[in-house]
Amino acid sequence: MSSSTSSTKMVGVSKLGKRYKIAPRGTRPGTLTENILATLRGKQPPKEDFWAVREVSFDVHQGEVVGLIGHNGAGKSTLLKLLSRITEPTEGQIALYGRVGSLLEVGTGFHPELTGRENVFMNGAILGMTQKEIQTRFDEIIDFAGPRVALHLDTPVKRYSSGMTMRLGFAVAANLNPEILIVDEVLAVGDAEFQKKCLGKMQEVAGSGRTVFFVSHNLAAVTALCNRALLLHGGQLHEDGPVARVAAAYQLMARSGTALGGDLTHAQRTGTGAGQFLSLNLQPFAPDGTPQPLVYNGSILQMELTVKAEQVITDASVTLWIADSNTYRLIDCSSALHGKLVRLEPGETTRVRFTLGELLLKPGLYTLGVSLGRPEIEDIDTIDFAGTLEVAVDPEAAQATLILPGAYTCRYKTEIIPGSELPEELPVNTNRQAA
Repeated sequence: MSSSTSSTKMVGVSKLGKRYKIAPRGTRPGTLTENILATLRGKQPPKEDFWAVREVSFDVHQGEVVGLIGHNGAGKSTLLKLLSRITEPTEGQIALYGRVGSLLEVGTGFHPELTGRENVFMNGAILGMTQKEIQTRFDEIIDFAGPRVALHLDTPVKRYSSGMTMRLGFAVAANLNPEILIVDEVLAVGDAEFQKKCLGKMQEVAGSGRTVFFVSHNLAAVTALCNRALLLHGGQLHEDGPVARVAAAYQLMARSGTALGGDLTHAQRTGTGAGQFLSLNLQPFAPDGTPQPLVYNGSILQMELTVKAEQVITDASVTLWIADSNTYRLIDCSSALHGKLVRLEPGETTRVRFTLGELLLKPGLYTLGVSLGRPEIEDIDTIDFAGTLEVAVDPEAAQATLILPGAYTCRYKTEIIPGSELPEELPVNTNRQAA
């Protein structure tokens, strides 16, 4: 990706707004007969204004790669449809200085009755290209789309799978030389190999001096690809700036009010029940020991478990692990390795604290699992999904890569704090994954 941008403005957006008319919340949808009768009587059901996008202004220059982030319903897709001229704004202005290639959803711009070959030429014509220009790039487009698409090139697109349609759609959008490329979350449809190929193509497009808008909930991908980001919230532009800083602002917004950890008393578990985990709480620290609101790659991470005995527990070890989305265990912490074993009488509680010296995980979502017992002898309490760990994009770090490390040896220390009293109210772990 080229980090340099020119002063040539490619997109100008000023006080942009899009309003829809929707039924008031709680209104019962009318039947077809009721709606027809209401129309004939001139009594339309009440509607209220909903602004999907409001008062949005920004400029984008040649060579910029702009990530568009925000929670579901923030107005991202509406903004892209406005930029792509799929829908007209209610207010404000959009100025585009160049051809726009957009891929907003699977099959955008394709005619289902036309073949893949015919759709390539139709899309090129819409972009203002001559037949000779399209023919020059045709082989490159089909090669990018892959051999399966090439095999069915003269088959109507309506018979394509969603993956094949998306492959051809991206190949057309990226390879027909648009000055402005707009890509929505559709990359989620493709397999990992094709997603990597698409990201590489977008980097190539940006490196050639063209402008890219990229929408994704994968912040690691946005951070790796983009040099600038726009954060939408409630249809308005909440933040505009360097991608790492805007991504961090979004993560803090999403994390606001959510405890890092929580109650485990109702988690799905296995074991004899002689004891059980009551809570798991996390606290990240910067390398200098300063508490952090979010977990970053390189953070010191303190993970504390509260254990209660229902029966006598003798020489039991506590294990905590961090796994990726495929449940592959990347990090394992065991109290037994440090000679720290749990010994409790019925009704007693204790806390077991693991402190990771340096968390080496790339941004993303991971799962936490915990186990209490004597390995190969007795399983007292095991919770495979005790919570989630979100590693955030660090605004102070270099741009993230998309590669996750495998399992590695992480330095950690173990503490057992006996005679612990339970807090009066345990935080609820709203991120806990159901088994």
